[in-house]
Amino acid sequence: MLRMWLRNGALSGSGERGVFYRTLSYMEMPRVRARPHGGRLNWNGLELPDKNVYFKDEDSLIYCADCRDILPLLRDKSIDLVMASPPYDDLRTYGGYSLDILGMPRLLLPIMLDGACCVWIVGDQVINGSETGSSFRQALAFLDSGFSLHDTMIYAKDAFRFPESGRYLQQFEYMFVFSNGKPKTFNPINQKHKNNYVKGKYMAQRQRDGTLVGKVYSSSNDFQLGNIWFYDVGYMKSSKIDYVFEHPAIFPELLADDHINSWSNPNDLILDPFLGSGTTAYCAKKLGRKCIGIEIEEKYCEIAKKRLSQSVMRLDV
Repeated sequence: MLRMWLRNGALSGSGERGVFYRTLSYMEMPRVRARPHGGRLNWNGLELPDKNVYFKDEDSLIYCADCRDILPLLRDKSIDLVMASPPYDDLRTYGGYSLDILGMPRLLLPIMLDGACCVWIVGDQVINGSETGSSFRQALAFLDSGFSLHDTMIYAKDAFRFPESGRYLQQFEYMFVFSNGKPKTFNPINQKHKNNYVKGKYMAQRQRDGTLVGKVYSSSNDFQLGNIWFYDVGYMKSSKIDYVFEHPAIFPELLADDHINSWSNPNDLILDPFLGSGTTAYCAKKLGRKCIGIEIEEKYCEIAKKRLSQSVMRLDV
């Protein structure tokens, strides 16, 4: 029965951006977990489905498949971090695959460890003069499915699409950080003090009753980064590997690095259900994590395989 529901329009799509059409709503999605079937493989101590494996090494496992066929077969409470840049609002067309994006949270939550985070990078298209609000609908779907919204972050770019008349330049996307309970890992990124954020500086904070309470700021010389992150994007800026730009919408490697470092530790297991050109898996390997990636479009699986087959300089973080 689960298979029939899913086949009639639940989940598929191609990552780092794609296309979706209205099918089942997330409220209509069944909560039943599919039973494992078919062959199984052992990868890093996990029993996983062996069907549709496109690439495998000790650090990375890529499925060329529909995520609706793979996610229900992954082991419950096995994933430390989900990194996803899902398709939205028909901004890109990848072969006409369909996706009920609002059904994704219920597929992801059971396989995430307690305290695991899901970084969900998404934006909105302007249609008939109005932004769609899809990003907010997706955030509410996560909340309704049992996730906490730990942080609403901004991915600010140095490039933009030309807007219609009467509208400011669109230069950001949301990076929602959802969590399965209280986040179990947080490795904050620090930056050097600037302007008023100086060691020894007296700072005041407004309380709920309107009073000001001040103290002398006495941290180290580094200051914790805010939740608006700026990145250079575009050809040979999002990545220094030229062939990855055969994919129409990659996100910057540095963005993946920053989130992987923030919400996971070395040897943790990361999942990207919309792998695209393989940015998440590539950066996870570089940073000493393991990664399972799912991508429905074979030509993008091939890019990711080529990327992961190259020697990767591991970074100590």
